[in-house]
Formats: sequence, C-alpha cells, structure tokens
Amino acid sequence: MRGVLIQAGQRLLVDCRWPSLSPLLIEAGADAWRPAAKGAADVYLEAQAGHTPFDVRGWETLARDAFVRDGTVVLRNACGSGFDLLLAADVDRLRVVARWRPPVRERAAARLLRSRFHLLARAALLQYPALWWAGCRDLAPLHASALTIGPAAEGGGRARRSTVLLVGPGGTGRSTLLLGAVAGGGRSCSDNLGVTDGRIVHGLVEPMRVRGGGGRRMAHGRTERPLPGRVDSLCPDRLVVLRRISRGRPEVRGLDAAQAARALVTATYAAGELRRYWSFAAVMALGTGLGPPHPPVTETASRITERLPAYEIVLGDRPEEGLAALYDVAARGREQVEALP
Repeated sequence: MRGVLIQAGQRLLVDCRWPSLSPLLIEAGADAWRPAAKGAADVYLEAQAGHTPFDVRGWETLARDAFVRDGTVVLRNACGSGFDLLLAADVDRLRVVARWRPPVRERAAARLLRSRFHLLARAALLQYPALWWAGCRDLAPLHASALTIGPAAEGGGRARRSTVLLVGPGGTGRSTLLLGAVAGGGRSCSDNLGVTDGRIVHGLVEPMRVRGGGGRRMAHGRTERPLPGRVDSLCPDRLVVLRRISRGRPEVRGLDAAQAARALVTATYAAGELRRYWSFAAVMALGTGLGPPHPPVTETASRITERLPAYEIVLGDRPEEGLAALYDVAARGREQVEALP
C-alpha cells in the first residue's frame, strides 16, 4: 500500500510494506487517501514488514525507551501502540520508519481491545509525526473543528456563508452539530483535531466517531464514518464555544476574548486524542533540537480570540437542537455577533 494524506497541513507519504497493516492505515485515512504521485513529501512513513529491533547500542538515552544519536530518535513502543519508531529529521522532511514490536501487554491489548489499538496505531504512525512536523513550522495543535456554514440562498441569490471554529470538549455534542451542518451543505476540515498559525486551520485526517456511523465500533456507543466533503483547510471568521447542561433549550451568549481563549486552551489540553502527544513532542524536540519544547497553544489561542468575534451556545439534552442556533449566529454580521449579551 502506498498513498498520500494531507495531514495537519503536511504532505504525508505512506509506504506500507507490511500487508497486514495496510487495512488499518486505509481505514484510518477514511476517504482522504490520494495517489502517491511524484513530488516531495513533508513526512515520509515507511512501515516495514520486519520485526527486528533498531540497534541503539551506544546511543544516548533521552527518556525511558527513547534514544538519540546525531539528531535521529528511536522510540520503543511509541505512545503505547506496539510500534517502534525511528525518526530522522532534516531541513525539508521528517522520515519515520515503523516496525511492529509490541511488548506482551500491548500484543494482548491489540487482540482484545481492537478499538484502542487502532486509535493508538493511528496516532503513532499517521497523526503525531505530522502534528510534530507541523509544529516545527510554527503551527500549534487545536482540539476544535473548522466548519463553513450559512443559510441557503433564496430566490436564486448567492448564499452568505461563514466559517466557524467550533470548540467543545468531548461529550458536548460538537460532532453531532458538525455532521448536521455538513449534511446541510457545509464543509469541514476535521472532526476533532487540527493545527493553526492563528489564522488558517489545517485539519487532521481521521474518521468521525458518532452514533449510527456504521463503521468500526468505538467507545461510548459510537461507530466510525468518513467526514463527508472534507477539505484540507479553512480560515474561520468567528468562534463558537459549546457547553452542555442536562436540561433546557439552546441559548446563545457573547464571549469576550479571554473567556474564548480559555475555553479553546482547556479543550485542547483535555482532549483524549492528544493525551500522549505532549510527551511525544517534548522528546522529539529534545532529541532533534527542532520545534518548540512545548507547543504554543495558549499564545495561538490568544491570537485567534483577539481577531475573531466569539460566542457560546449552551446545549440541552438534545444537542442536535443547537444546529438552528449555529445557523443563526453564522448568518449574523460581525457587529451583530459582538452585540450578543
């Protein structure tokens, strides 16, 4: 299997030489795989069929199961996935070599906890290397969805559409609203994760996890499905923070920049999808001397919220009812958004 993903704004070329792994990678890329045409890749992943360990005799120890020599890093059992990774960065490209070498515990978990194994393998092979390389290019990770949404055109006129940065921790109903908006003609670059310079949001490829998705079964009664009509990147012109309580109808409120930034930062650090990323990024920064030791999440969130009008939608028991509120705010001009109570 050989193909390309535009992942976190990076061109990720995957060369899988282990046939047993190919279905997992194809599934992880959902409908976003592109042919591996000629051209430079930002990140090159070679998944090898061999299972011998990388020879790190004489290498410096960075941390437990992490080693470095001349800027090349080896991670054993990277992110608990069962894969050993060799990562070598130069000025133009990050090269990643992966070998399946799970300890006994991870081997058992891969058989018994298939959903967990798929998520960890996706993170270690397709997501975290691209996220880190994007960080070396001044892009910070976000747990948010960028979504183009707007009212339908009337009388054959042209519809006015807005691009919303939709923020909310897991369980608030963000994916439900996003899927409803996409079904109505909207476009999004990601369900959960992206990177940004404070202006443009580049999405991370992964299947959506929603109820009734029809694909692989995941936690919390959800199943997977591709994100329909996905685009690689969007430029938001407003920010929406979602909250959810156990009763009542959706309510719309204005947010100041400090409140909005706080919600964006906390949602990013609370994201389960990024729980293992922070240590991965820190070890890579230490070993290679590239990228920030800590991603500038707070600084980037502040740049976003100083530029964009922000508001909050409080959802009740039926998060899908918030779609009308989302359309309402998307239809407002900037001065109307800023005037919200």
